[in-house]
Amino acid sequence: MVLLNNMKYILAIILVLNSIVVYAQDVVGKYHMEIGSTNVFLSRTLTLNADGTFIFHGYEKHEHRIPNEVNVYGKGTWTIDKKVISLSSEILDDKYTLNFDKSKARFIAKSPRDKSDRDIKTAIQLYDSDVMIANGLKLIKE
Repeated sequence: MVLLNNMKYILAIILVLNSIVVYAQDVVGKYHMEIGSTNVFLSRTLTLNADGTFIFHGYEKHEHRIPNEVNVYGKGTWTIDKKVISLSSEILDDKYTLNFDKSKARFIAKSPRDKSDRDIKTAIQLYDSDVMIANGLKLIKE
């Protein structure tokens, strides 16, 4: 009888962990945004890897500025709790200069319970970040 009760708890724990892993897999991927006009082009990419790491790349091209092309990078680790993604930066170096430590983002996706024909693109919106070019940024999953 005790073994049967323990098996129920173990099965419940396995199911909860499985749902967390499956949900995290939905978040994994490349998120992107770009804006262009005649004189300016901006591109932002955030890649969330399955191993819990991320890389951010920001690219800007301004025709009337020196230098006219700028690349900035950030990297670190990420975790998710419900729909809040927390970013933490690793030790920065000459290439990875953006510090995403304690940054937060919201994961946006259409609920599986939503049976309407609304088109809700899977996205991430950064809402609490000290990185000026990332705060408030909405990136769409590729």
